[in-house]
Amino acid sequence: MALFEGLSSRLESIIKNLRGKSRVTESDVKEISREIKMALLEADVNYKVVKEFIGNISAKAVGESVMQSLTPGQQIIKIVNDELVSLLGGRNEPAAVSQKPPTVYLMCGLQGTGKTTTCGKLAGLARKNGKKVMMAACDTYRPAAVEQLLTIGRQLDIKVFATDGGKPAQIAADAFEIAKKEAFDLLIIDTAGRLHIDEGMMDELKKISRTVNPSEILLVVDSMAGQDAVNAAKAFDESMDITGIILTKLDGDTRGGAALSVKSITGKPIKFACTGEKMNDIEVFHPGRMASRILGMGDVLTLIEKAQESVDHEQSREIERKLRNASFTLDDFLGQMEQLKNIGPLENILGMMPGVNSAQLKGLKIDERQMARTKAIIQSMTSAERSNPRILDASRRKRIARGSGNSIQNVNKLLKDFENMKKMFKGMKGANKKSFKGMKFPN
Repeated sequence: MALFEGLSSRLESIIKNLRGKSRVTESDVKEISREIKMALLEADVNYKVVKEFIGNISAKAVGESVMQSLTPGQQIIKIVNDELVSLLGGRNEPAAVSQKPPTVYLMCGLQGTGKTTTCGKLAGLARKNGKKVMMAACDTYRPAAVEQLLTIGRQLDIKVFATDGGKPAQIAADAFEIAKKEAFDLLIIDTAGRLHIDEGMMDELKKISRTVNPSEILLVVDSMAGQDAVNAAKAFDESMDITGIILTKLDGDTRGGAALSVKSITGKPIKFACTGEKMNDIEVFHPGRMASRILGMGDVLTLIEKAQESVDHEQSREIERKLRNASFTLDDFLGQMEQLKNIGPLENILGMMPGVNSAQLKGLKIDERQMARTKAIIQSMTSAERSNPRILDASRRKRIARGSGNSIQNVNKLLKDFENMKKMFKGMKGANKKSFKGMKFPN
């Protein structure tokens, strides 16, 4: 699922019509503004936010410097992008760090926003950055909430402080003392959500906040909830004075209204975004990068960061050497396939590539079972066969097909694709940039 699929598709269509326009009239600007307005309203963006957004675009787009420029279409695209970046916060706002550890993040939000899971994702992200992290289970109301956090802790090998009973504020205080004593860098406190905002809920959060004096009060917002999420965010902020927002379920069937409205309505920055169900599907929120993704311009920086986190660079350099020396084996191929899988779902990776728009991704579901079948075929070979596929005669191929639960045709296709890839890279050896022009990858 592409982020903001419906909105992206509409905006990309508008942008496409603007590219290369040598002349833009005020009438064109009015029509463009009307189309953008309709796209945002259909995405459930707050009406007041839309009105201000369109007003800013219209005022800047009819300026003399734009209308009389050599590339007015490109100028208006830049204005739309800049306004979208501004709407999302303007710049990245790093999460606060206490000068005297532990730093405390107090998590809050309505029930069903994915708050407890987000605690785990945030803890995992912090540990990747070299922090010693502990979580505290202060949701004593929802059945199995404590057990859920404990399970996440075991899964990530991150300590969780939990008790059989007690008041949430006391549990938080005890967790803080342990975190301080055991020199933890970060304490993440999970709190109870409710089906709606009530005075008792807010009083409890305030007690916890007074007890541990958090560096961040982070509101977890369900991106699929539309204006309900925005209204909840406003109420939480008025009562708790939140310091930041975490958007969840951005991979779902979301129109994007909450994400595009919440910063403007609350005035508080979006600090993190959850883009999938896996525990590593969380990223620091960058307004500029998100705007580029919404407008179909890709997000190369985030893609590079994900690759750097997931890819073994020594192994990659060795693979490159083998490819150019034509000594690349099926074992190497399998290793590269596993590294690519670690970066994330292939649909998400493609969505970050410049030039790949939401219309191309719509309905695309890359069958990861095909990757599993490929893995099964390779693992059904002997070490000698993986090193030298040329020895795979008809009887060996039949054995591999039977052992991997595949057809002989699937085995033959894999071997053919593998050989084509080797030939392609062999042809690249010593080639200059002109040699790559027009080169096609095998299917």
